[in-house]
Amino acid sequence: MSIGTAKPSAQELAEVKHFFVDEFPVTTHITAADFETLALGYLSQIFQSSTTAVVCGGTGLYIKALTDGLDSMPPIDANIAAEVNKAYHNSGLDWLQQAVRQEDPQFYTQAEVSNPARLLRALVFIRSTGTSITHFRLGQQKDRPYHFIRVGLDLPRQELYTRIDQRVDQMMQQGLLEEVKELYPLRRLKNLQTVGYSELFGYLAGSCGLSDAVAKIKQHTRNYAKRQLTWFRKDPQMHWLQADEDDLIGKILSLK
Repeated sequence: MSIGTAKPSAQELAEVKHFFVDEFPVTTHITAADFETLALGYLSQIFQSSTTAVVCGGTGLYIKALTDGLDSMPPIDANIAAEVNKAYHNSGLDWLQQAVRQEDPQFYTQAEVSNPARLLRALVFIRSTGTSITHFRLGQQKDRPYHFIRVGLDLPRQELYTRIDQRVDQMMQQGLLEEVKELYPLRRLKNLQTVGYSELFGYLAGSCGLSDAVAKIKQHTRNYAKRQLTWFRKDPQMHWLQADEDDLIGKILSLK
């Protein structure tokens, strides 16, 4: 998934030690709870020789898992999880949305209804426990032995959208379609139910043309960027800076 995830180049990886790059096969699904555990372990390693670590990314739930911790959840039934995933693979997103809407309407009103991974988790959870997953989201922050400085990088909306469109075109030029073709036999995996892959899987399956698939990638990426901004703007500890302003690194380093 090198192109679709904008993996750092060989030069960038050589210059700066990265974590979570090429560490797991595409068949291994890493949850937010897994990320919390792994990232805390990596931080312990980093702080043995450094006073600073950089967490970079846009998935709000995963960053929240690291900084604040996640609520404890009861275990789910593996058999139910297998049944739900099989039904989703056979019947698709419409079936999944309808099932969650009927069985956990409280979650459905709050959910990203186009995100199958979240919907699958909620459906498996309520069928396993009889209780909506929303009842276990207490929001109690865990103690961390670190000082976090939260920085959000912003751009004017039109500039952001232009860069997104350019980046998608660049990924296509770099060979994203060929990468997706190689992954096509694994298209049902949770890790591949993501923007950039699902749209091209649709093209390869004959449900749309290539130009339409590329247009959908751009639109869905813009939608995702908007959701990211909405999530992080709710964080009162976030320091917002313009991504294209002068001496950006110096301004970040000056924050306390």
